[in-house]
Amino acid sequence: MTHCPLALKYKFTMNLKSTLLLLLCLMMAGMVAAKDNTKVIAHRGYWKTEGSAQNSIRSLERASEIGAYGSEFDVHLTADNVLVVYHDNDIQGKHIQSCTYDELKDLQLSNGEKLPTLEQYLKRAKKLKNIRLIFELKSHDTPERNRDAARLSVQMVKRMKLAKRTDYISFNMDACKEFIRLCPKSEVSYLNGELSPMELKELGFTGLDYHYKVLQSHPDWVKDCKVLGMTSNVWTVDDPKLMEEMIDMGVDFITTDLPEETQKILHSRAQ
Repeated sequence: MTHCPLALKYKFTMNLKSTLLLLLCLMMAGMVAAKDNTKVIAHRGYWKTEGSAQNSIRSLERASEIGAYGSEFDVHLTADNVLVVYHDNDIQGKHIQSCTYDELKDLQLSNGEKLPTLEQYLKRAKKLKNIRLIFELKSHDTPERNRDAARLSVQMVKRMKLAKRTDYISFNMDACKEFIRLCPKSEVSYLNGELSPMELKELGFTGLDYHYKVLQSHPDWVKDCKVLGMTSNVWTVDDPKLMEEMIDMGVDFITTDLPEETQKILHSRAQ
């Protein structure tokens, strides 16, 4: 039996339209599902709770105890190449990156814990099976020092056999590029906020991790991330209305000092 060329063309066109419509529906469904799947990351651990402190081992434990998806923490490299977990550049008047570890090891956090080394922090993390590690490497003085810090960080994470549970973030491009080079299978996200998802993708990043004001200025970037197969994380979101706005936007992760409050909002939306 012969077929009319016009009929074949019409059939092909209709099949193509149906396929495109199906793909569009799947994409839209995926975007809606992504909103419902926003996960919570405790910023510097869960430290706004009794007995805890920013970047303390207790803050990591508390983040795990409440069921947070991840715990973010900050890492510096001392002058004698010891990696320590702390946010600020200075602790009790001492500039971390200019000091040896010996000069810092007895300093205490606000909850009485001593300043943790990365090794100590990861040893505890290894026993907490349910939480992801969001590793922020702080900026150092030179490109070489940033690359050294990234390299030593990766070595430590691999030695502790935590590579599959660790995501890397940084404001420093040299550090990020080194993470991308050394860990092609790991998630690496940029913090600074001036690059679009496409620009990040071309550099080898797997996601963006931007301040909420950046995403408010570029709400399309969250959708762009989904199209490009990248992740979107937003920080530091502590206002309930802002949490709702970011969830509505479809971000994959919310980094917050109030992880339990964020979890409650997500739970109430799921009802």
